Amino acid sequence: MKLKVIATGVLALLTIGANAQNINGAGATFPYPIYSKWFSEYSALHPDVKINYQSIGSGGGIRQVSEGTVDFGATDGPMTDQQLKDAKIKVMHIPTVLGAVVPVYNLPGVNKELNFSSDVIADIYLGKISKWNDARIAKDNPGVSLPDKSILPVYRSDGSGTTFIFTDFLSKVSPDWSNKVGHSTSVKWPTGIGQKGNEGVAGMVRQSPYSFGYVELIYAETNKMSFGAVRNASGRFLKASTAGVTAAAAATAKTMPADYRVSITNAAGADSYPISSFTWLLIPTHSTDPNKAKALADFLGWMLDHGETEAAALTYAPLPKQVQDMVRKSIANVK
Repeated sequence: MKLKVIATGVLALLTIGANAQNINGAGATFPYPIYSKWFSEYSALHPDVKINYQSIGSGGGIRQVSEGTVDFGATDGPMTDQQLKDAKIKVMHIPTVLGAVVPVYNLPGVNKELNFSSDVIADIYLGKISKWNDARIAKDNPGVSLPDKSILPVYRSDGSGTTFIFTDFLSKVSPDWSNKVGHSTSVKWPTGIGQKGNEGVAGMVRQSPYSFGYVELIYAETNKMSFGAVRNASGRFLKASTAGVTAAAAATAKTMPADYRVSITNAAGADSYPISSFTWLLIPTHSTDPNKAKALADFLGWMLDHGETEAAALTYAPLPKQVQDMVRKSIANVK
């Protein structure tokens, strides 16, 4: 009898494995920590669905979903009108959570948290500010003994939504940056050294004294890195927090466009952290496999009902209720 029960159980497991929906996605590294958690939890609750995700950067996610080589993509910078037009399949943006990009640095001998004006950050990457003891950095950090050492700027070498958010912010606060470099998932950096992924930038800054870079907040906190406060549109220096990201999203949520493609960098308000952004899943509106489409739609519903409550623990901000209500209606279009 016991052998019969065991055999029945093994057969059931094999049947589930044979019929399991393998859903493949790729894209942004910015939300990878929470996506990894969500996909694992959802698959544990639904053994017949396995969601595989590669964090290859937003540029790769946009490219692969546009070519139809993955079942969904992910990006921190919304697709452009031209990218949507050129895609082989019709794609919709689904916002998932909000996050912050922070300026990280490795400054031996300096234990105090630093302040960075927005134009100072732009000019570090433009090569106009090359020393840590530059008068403009010193002005924002009175009483801090800054070393006479060269700054090593570190940037993303891959197509990156984190770069899109960061350069979108710099384009709003620095006319010089806007004219010379602009904003995109990939730009021609005037100075510095490139690394792949949030992980690569964080690793390079950690191991390189006097370096300066930008990563998503959770990467800074997980790696116990120093990151600075940034001057916002109201002139206040703020360190990144879920509260600051939520404040940046609050006004935008009231006027969220139907396709969800919106920028909230340098948002108005004294409590708004200035380098904040939504991040999006890129979902085909019509899948070649109806069962996969059904599973994706079910996952998105689970994300709203359960996943959003886990955002803050991983330093992301959950979607505002008004946006969640919009997304619930959009899920019906995934077929």
